[in-house]
Amino acid sequence: MTILKIARMGHPVLLEKCEPVADPGAPEIRRLVQDMMETMEDAPGAGLAAPQVHVPLRLFVFRVLPSRTSGVPGDTVVGNTVLINPVVEPLGEEKHLRWEGCLSIPGLRAAVPRYRRVRYTGLDCDGRTVTAEVAGFHAGVVQHENDHLDGILYPTRMENFTLMGFNEELARADELAAQADAARARWNTGAEAAASR
Repeated sequence: MTILKIARMGHPVLLEKCEPVADPGAPEIRRLVQDMMETMEDAPGAGLAAPQVHVPLRLFVFRVLPSRTSGVPGDTVVGNTVLINPVVEPLGEEKHLRWEGCLSIPGLRAAVPRYRRVRYTGLDCDGRTVTAEVAGFHAGVVQHENDHLDGILYPTRMENFTLMGFNEELARADELAAQADAARARWNTGAEAAASR
């Protein structure tokens, strides 16, 4: 197995509409899927689409670790999974903002509107149908990876670019907000104590 080079935003392969996979069980497809899974784990990432490794075919790999689920019904844990020639359909019109990163846009995160619930169907490398109805993080990962197959990167889905930033800056902002909340709580506790005297 091989760690593959990941295309970064600006590379034309990330803007292509990908071609269907003719034979999901072909040796070169099996090898590609194994290499993509190893690359996803090494990165580490929650998903990786074929065009991200310079192969314009309709397939992606993904996983949902227990630490990433939101607790909403349908946000299920799943090990390394491949979807070949996937179809992703929203279940309802309701969307929510979810923070996303992308291995092709390293160092940045953004709040991206995604359908809360989706149904996906695709094939594995043995030609078996893989299908599920999912929600939360699981649904978001599948929508994000499927977008890659149509040449869509998450910034084109965004509605508010103030909800985008570098990972380090967003972490620092979260830390400062937590410190401000703690100081506010201490002040409120002190003010309440003074008022009760």
